[in-house]
Amino acid sequence: MSKTPRIRIPPEVKKYVFERDKYQCQSCGETTGETNLSIDHIIPLFRGGQNDISNLQTLCLTCNQQKSSNIDSRFQRYFKL
Repeated sequence: MSKTPRIRIPPEVKKYVFERDKYQCQSCGETTGETNLSIDHIIPLFRGGQNDISNLQTLCLTCNQQKSSNIDSRFQRYFKL
């Protein structure tokens, strides 16, 4: 499996993902008023994930750092990586 090149996520895509996820961390449920949010790849690029909007999620910085380059545990059963 080859690593997908990292590209800058355009501001309009970030805005769409934040709105789709209701400005809420998809792991712990924190909201933008409670913490800093970021955009994260569900399947990391390092593990062959794509730069597709369906592979992006909103995470707080704490959850994003804990996840690191692992596959989000909520999705691991669907992927054999």
